[in-house]
Amino acid sequence: MNASFVALRELPWASREDATPVCLDEDTVLGFDAFKVRVSTYASWLGGKPGLRVAVCLDDPFEFACALFAVLACGKEPIVPSMSAPAYLAMLGPCYDVLLTAAELPLVDACEMPVMPGGRIDADAPLTLYTSGSSGVPKAVRKTLAQFDAEVRTLETQWGALLGQTPMLASVPHRHIYGLLFRIFWPLAAGRPFDRASCMDPLQLQARLERVGRAAVVSSPSQLDRWTELPGFDTLAPAPSVYFSSGGPLSEQTADTYARRFGAAPVEIYGSTETGGIAWRRRDVSDAWQGVPGVELKCDEDGALVVRSPHLGHDDWYRTDDAVAFDEDGRFRLKGRLDRIVKLDGKRVSLPEIEAHLARHPYVAQAAAVVLPGAVRERLGVLIALTREGSAALLGEGRVALAKRLRRHLADYVEAVVLPRRWRFCAALPFDARGKLPSAAIAAAFDVHPQGMEVLAQFAHEDAQHYELRVPPSLVHFDGHFPGLPILPGVVQIDWAVQLGAEHWPEVRSMLAVERLKFMAPVPPGAILHLTLAHDAVRRKMRFAFRFGERDSASGIVAYRGAA
Repeated sequence: MNASFVALRELPWASREDATPVCLDEDTVLGFDAFKVRVSTYASWLGGKPGLRVAVCLDDPFEFACALFAVLACGKEPIVPSMSAPAYLAMLGPCYDVLLTAAELPLVDACEMPVMPGGRIDADAPLTLYTSGSSGVPKAVRKTLAQFDAEVRTLETQWGALLGQTPMLASVPHRHIYGLLFRIFWPLAAGRPFDRASCMDPLQLQARLERVGRAAVVSSPSQLDRWTELPGFDTLAPAPSVYFSSGGPLSEQTADTYARRFGAAPVEIYGSTETGGIAWRRRDVSDAWQGVPGVELKCDEDGALVVRSPHLGHDDWYRTDDAVAFDEDGRFRLKGRLDRIVKLDGKRVSLPEIEAHLARHPYVAQAAAVVLPGAVRERLGVLIALTREGSAALLGEGRVALAKRLRRHLADYVEAVVLPRRWRFCAALPFDARGKLPSAAIAAAFDVHPQGMEVLAQFAHEDAQHYELRVPPSLVHFDGHFPGLPILPGVVQIDWAVQLGAEHWPEVRSMLAVERLKFMAPVPPGAILHLTLAHDAVRRKMRFAFRFGERDSASGIVAYRGAA
């Protein structure tokens, strides 16, 4: 164990050197003295506040860490909302007594340190995190500081020697268990600095690496996958000592890309808010998961993974919803969630297996399956994130032909009765900020877009965004336009182009004029339109072109104001 490691409950009173780095802030380093001054100031201030439950709602990871330990130091319970949206906080209103935001924090005098209350935080001090519940209502997960302390000890035992004193850079939020552990608690306990900034793309990561040197990176599968296609990825230097990934499985293609580029695939962490970390893997070494130190694993009769761990806060076995298969070395492979095994036409269907089979096709980067309601019976829908090759095929062959090709591919693995009936194609799956893929977000891809059209496909190809849109016959814009011969109004096509373009280039919404506007062919109800959008950031213009069948139906150039 790292000699400088400090138990979380003792951290505010630890005898570390004042200059010990805690947080990297651009070109400056905030030391342990700055941490202690803030913790003591906030604890003294919070001690006079009524109520025991304090919602720590701070976007700044350094201020968040200081405030969180201040709440614990004065004997109150931290509540950690997953976001700052007013409506979300209002929903959680009955769950906290004090809402702590950046606007409420008292000023800190670096020359004056109030007396820190107490001398140690209770090892079993509670801390409540909020996750997205299956019903759409935020779910409270109450844990103890001892559970977090056990987990950071596990992390240090497993990877502390690999990291040394390298700082932690991150692209994940600190309000969820993964970011809280890897970005805040683990660095603080180990005496390793964390970065105040978030690195959301390779260029931002490069800028931080140039300032801090070699570092570890805490990210998510969706971010790591997206980074490989962004500017700066191929020139990142110095190579991070390790990439950590959690929130879902990393695709084999992405793992291979990182292994070739940096000499090792990302370290993937498997677990949940309830269980903490359970296992890890590096896909360039093995696709099987290995338990982290101190965790016991076994398989239940129906294939469910069962866990006993110091991260649970009790000595009982905990049954997960994940089906697994163990190998002779005691490692396991995930077989999908038990709650994602559904029945269609009397047949048991594993949605993860459908997704895995589709991902074997070279046109498919990732796939997400969802059960959709039907007029007579439920049907399977799949949302496909395409590779570059897949995007080119969609442009050349068309959506229907591509869906048939993938359907034939899937038919080699599953019975015809359970083959997907509805297909949607996109550039990237709708992962949330934590790298999770909510089933509601997958199902939403099959709904009518807020602007009224159905987005059947969306992909990027040769510096342009391409859409395939269906015009619903029930669209309100057909009313009165024209009686007996309904056609889609031209202004609606312009609005669709602007709204869809703004999803990629938000500044397009500040439209000044539409230039070179042409309407060449009427668009009837039920039409399938192909829309191409091309952006010229220098000239502040976006070109759009609609095609209906083999005919161009509308085109023009949107000139916009741009950022103020």
